[in-house]
Amino acid sequence: MANTTSAKKATRKIARRTVINKSRRTQMRGAVRLVEDAIERGDRDAAVKAMARAEPELMRAAQGRIVHRNTASRKVSRLAHQIAKLAK
Repeated sequence: MANTTSAKKATRKIARRTVINKSRRTQMRGAVRLVEDAIERGDRDAAVKAMARAEPELMRAAQGRIVHRNTASRKVSRLAHQIAKLAK
């Protein structure tokens, strides 16, 4: 348990940020899942549309330090590569 006033305040701040970050992480994962589902179905048009939504979500999550920026870039890269393979 926090003893000092500043530690108590930090605990409150962390709790507030955790709720926000969980929401953003869930939103990001949902956007990525839509792309992956479209790729799995082989629906290139749906995958491209879903990717247009997922990429900003991933980058926003990286900017907010919810995921590491390299992780976000890697996910975008891999999804883009899978979508490109659908065109063949």
